[in-house]
Amino acid sequence: MSSSLFNDFDPVSSKQWKQQIQYELKGADYNETLVWESPDGIKVKPFYHTDEFNEPLASGGKATSFTICQNIFVHDVEKSAGRALSTLKRGAESIRFTIPDENIDVEKLVARLPVDVPIYFNLGFLSIDFVKKIDVIAKEKNATYYIQLDPIAQLAKDGNWFSHKEADLEALNTISIACPNVHFLGVDGSLYQNAGATIVQQVAYILGHANEYFNSIATINKPVIIQVAVGTNYFFEIAKLRALRLLFNLIAKEYDHNFECHIIATPTKRNKTLYDYNVNMLRTTTECMSAILGGADTVANLAYDALYHKDNEFGDRIARNQLLVLKHESYLDKVDNPADGAYYIEELTQQIAEKALALFKDIEANGGFLGQLKEGTIQRKIAESAAKEQELFDSGKEVLLGTNKYPNKNDRMSGDLELYPFVKANPRKTLIVPIIEKRLAEKMEQERLAMEEKAD
Repeated sequence: MSSSLFNDFDPVSSKQWKQQIQYELKGADYNETLVWESPDGIKVKPFYHTDEFNEPLASGGKATSFTICQNIFVHDVEKSAGRALSTLKRGAESIRFTIPDENIDVEKLVARLPVDVPIYFNLGFLSIDFVKKIDVIAKEKNATYYIQLDPIAQLAKDGNWFSHKEADLEALNTISIACPNVHFLGVDGSLYQNAGATIVQQVAYILGHANEYFNSIATINKPVIIQVAVGTNYFFEIAKLRALRLLFNLIAKEYDHNFECHIIATPTKRNKTLYDYNVNMLRTTTECMSAILGGADTVANLAYDALYHKDNEFGDRIARNQLLVLKHESYLDKVDNPADGAYYIEELTQQIAEKALALFKDIEANGGFLGQLKEGTIQRKIAESAAKEQELFDSGKEVLLGTNKYPNKNDRMSGDLELYPFVKANPRKTLIVPIIEKRLAEKMEQERLAMEEKAD
């Protein structure tokens, strides 16, 4: 029955659809009325049709194999190791340890963990000896370990290298040879999204960032780990990850690097709020969906209260359960590339890829990514994009429910802040102007907190 359902209807071409729409508009211009444009210049049409497409883009990524990752900040080794074991029993499939210094006993940290669980080490320092320790453990256990070590991200975020450019890049070269059992190279692209870069800028800057490593490290014989922050524009974010993988593969082949990049995605902080904080769960749910459907290899959710609470069991459990529901109850892991062939997403992917590639080429033609960081060009472009988005939020055109629309005036947060949730000013001498992460709601929230204090 289903195979012959439409046999009695003549096919309708995209041209015929457009003519009919034009007729219904009663003289209004089709492009001006129905085709809208994103801040990146991505044009979105009212409909998409099969006769405008050829074969689906080979986006890569496998939704069937994405893993649910639990973030753990390591302060006490024994407690962190116990927490990792507990969270694995409750549904996590990989662990990411954020390690603040090299005094952590990494051997003790992973001693009790199953060898078949992928583990990410997000290092806030650069130490060849520490990475060598992890490499030895990986070899002994035959385990899969990813080292998120990114001196360029350190420069971009902090304003200074770990040591200095030559020493940092030489350390990566040493690690690439001395530590063959770990995935050692990370590119943290989440900074650009959280600071307010547009989608096209994010993809182009990640490519430029990665290209600096291809030019500086003699041997990269493991997949590059790319960390991406996922925003709230559902379909655009799916297309962003697909375009990123396509362009990374294109550029990597120029260096005879034939490994797929390994994408670890996490929800953005930029649209998260203190007030009406439960809405953060809705935001992170759609963002995790975009990450999965866009082909992320690993998804590490953000707890709804991560802005103002220290890590806690309840927040972690809710964040983990969101991913468990998406995987085991929404069945998002049943098809490898669920977005392939969706005309709208294919078109978005194509446009983002084309514009990001053009911007990447412009960066390379004008000093490269590090050169433009040193000149302040990257920082200025991100600041301009962030200011435009902030203006949309301040005017109410970009909505965060519970904050700039339908706020609960009785909601009080001043007594619940365990963490400082705003940009911290730390004037000091830096090599470059750092890229600053900032949430859209910060100014409004500070005003509300000040009013609470006055009322008290």
